[in-house]
Amino acid sequence: MIAAPAMPLSELYEADETAWLDAMVALIAEGRTSEFDLPNLQEYLESMAKRDRKEMTSRLQVLLAHLLKWEYQPDNRSKSWQRTIQNQRWEIQDDCGSRTLRNHAAAELSTVYTRAAVDAAYETGMELEQFPSECPWTLDQILADDGA
Repeated sequence: MIAAPAMPLSELYEADETAWLDAMVALIAEGRTSEFDLPNLQEYLESMAKRDRKEMTSRLQVLLAHLLKWEYQPDNRSKSWQRTIQNQRWEIQDDCGSRTLRNHAAAELSTVYTRAAVDAAYETGMELEQFPSECPWTLDQILADDGA
């Protein structure tokens, strides 16, 4: 059992987030929901959801940039690119177990693709106009294990 915090939960949240989490878990385990630090719990949960969406967007951007480099610079393909593509696919596939995160990826695909194309142009030295102006793949195609 976690010892009761020496300070109010709202102060503990600011001082030591992990200790605050432990205290919140202890309250849940003991069924003492009336003692929750609701304002900070709300903030924490919103922050976690935002972080998860941001991570999905970031992983998708890295994956798309590498797919563009793979497609448009076949002579420069490397095992490093291939590993990055595979690792990002695996991570995104795992996260897509959440329908919310999958829907987020689908909804943000166009915006993320635009950023990925800029990244790929910069990394390859190619002109941005050499890449399609719109994402040439569906989310399912992007996540398919096709050997790249």
